Amino acid sequence: MFFLNKKQLASLLDYASLISKLEAAFQSDYTVPTRSHYNFANPKEERESTLLLMPAWEAGKYVGVKLIIVAPNNGKYDLPSIQGTYTLFDAHKGTPLAQMDAKELTNRRTAAASALASRFLSREDSRTLLVVGTGSLAPYLVAAHRAVRNIEQVYIWGRRFERAKTVAQQVGAKAIKDLASAVPEADIISCATLSQQPLVLGKWLRAGQHLDLVGSYRKDMRETDNPAICKSRIYVDTLEGATKESGDLVIPLQNGLIQKSDLIGDLFGLCRSTCLGRQSNSAITLFKSVGHALEDLAAAQLAYERI
Repeated sequence: MFFLNKKQLASLLDYASLISKLEAAFQSDYTVPTRSHYNFANPKEERESTLLLMPAWEAGKYVGVKLIIVAPNNGKYDLPSIQGTYTLFDAHKGTPLAQMDAKELTNRRTAAASALASRFLSREDSRTLLVVGTGSLAPYLVAAHRAVRNIEQVYIWGRRFERAKTVAQQVGAKAIKDLASAVPEADIISCATLSQQPLVLGKWLRAGQHLDLVGSYRKDMRETDNPAICKSRIYVDTLEGATKESGDLVIPLQNGLIQKSDLIGDLFGLCRSTCLGRQSNSAITLFKSVGHALEDLAAAQLAYERI
């Protein structure tokens, strides 16, 4: 058994191939048990961290499990918020095949899932991308969205403008200070934060936009507000996960502002053509992802088979 590091995974998982692999995986017969989700306290009155165990398998081929810790306080320590490892096994004989850097694997498959959804949901003539958040995922989202749409202008917003400028320089984008004025200018808005308060407000949205919500993975986290949810055509990566884990949907569902029946579909339905994607240029579409172990396994398979 060997280890694939960040650099190796980057060379093995180009976005065009990974997006295609994810689409095929959502059309296939993978088994994905409910992930184990444990919160634990931190010292110094910091926000608690989360331990995630995410298994999946394809019968007779591969079994994989991701073990990660999400530590929302790590920005102050100049450390990534997501760290961990992924282990891939031979499903028939149980032989460990490889371990992989979970952070790189997660960033790439998460961005690729957003891009896959965007291919179904954003307007084909989308040219402007706004990324909200300056964490490690931001550059991946820019690259992935560029793989499916002819993006000409990218804006980066973060709570710390200096950090936004650094990320913008890395990806050939423009850092912006005023989120309220930038949102109406964007065709695609991709949020990847650990915010507990809405950042993108419904009153700023205009017809034809696509909203990609990646960061809110807990019930007490939100990246957009109720008006944005209520005026959008909502899609998710998985119906079971997104309606139980993310505050962006859990809160309006609990308050009766939307019903589960208002969710149009998920990536399974989009990839299998059992639900329709964008139907008009004027609709506001919203994709909410919380992550799915199927995506990790598909990415790990692609990397392993390319060695």
